[in-house]
Amino acid sequence: MARKKRTSQKWKLYEVKGGKVIRKNKFCPRCGPGVFMANHEDRWSCGRCGYTEWKK
Repeated sequence: MARKKRTSQKWKLYEVKGGKVIRKNKFCPRCGPGVFMANHEDRWSCGRCGYTEWKK
C-alpha cells in the first residue's frame, strides 16, 4: 500500500501581527537568514548544514 506524502506546512513558521511578519523559529547561525532550524524536544537543529544547539 502506498503512503500519502505529507504536504509542506510552511505557513506554520510565520505569524502576522500588526501588519508585520513574525518568524516563529530561529535562523541557523551558520547558514544565515532564510534557513530555519527545526524545533525538537531537546534541541534546535539545521536540516541544511547539521548545526545543533542543545536546550537546557
